[in-house]
Amino acid sequence: MFLGQYTYTLDDKGRITIPARFREVWDGVVIITRGLDRCLSIYPKTVWDEIAQKVNNLPITDPRGRALRRIFFADAISGELDRQGRILLPERLREYAGLEISAEAVIVGLDRFMELWAVARWEEENARQTAVIDEDPALWENLQI
Repeated sequence: MFLGQYTYTLDDKGRITIPARFREVWDGVVIITRGLDRCLSIYPKTVWDEIAQKVNNLPITDPRGRALRRIFFADAISGELDRQGRILLPERLREYAGLEISAEAVIVGLDRFMELWAVARWEEENARQTAVIDEDPALWENLQI
């Protein structure tokens, strides 16, 4: 389970350290791809396989299904941690998410997967999401908690 948020710096080769707590539940290979809201999503292979099956079940005749397939799969890469607990992020994915060499990034745990954000984008998105929840707490009601 991936929980919490952690700030790390991308090294000069485009690698980022994965938090030790996340490495404890790491199941080997992960898939990194473009996420929503201009971040990167990092999926354990088992979770990726579940989501990939759902994407593959979308009708190829639907333009939205084709677009989702292309976005989801075209920039996806598989990766493994090196001995220092780092993972290499390709330049095209770093550019998409606004991640810069030698700059800080935020790794956010979302239970079954992680997101990787440029710090400024994360701060903006986090503030926006907090405002949405504060303005309309109905989501909590729907969860019956």
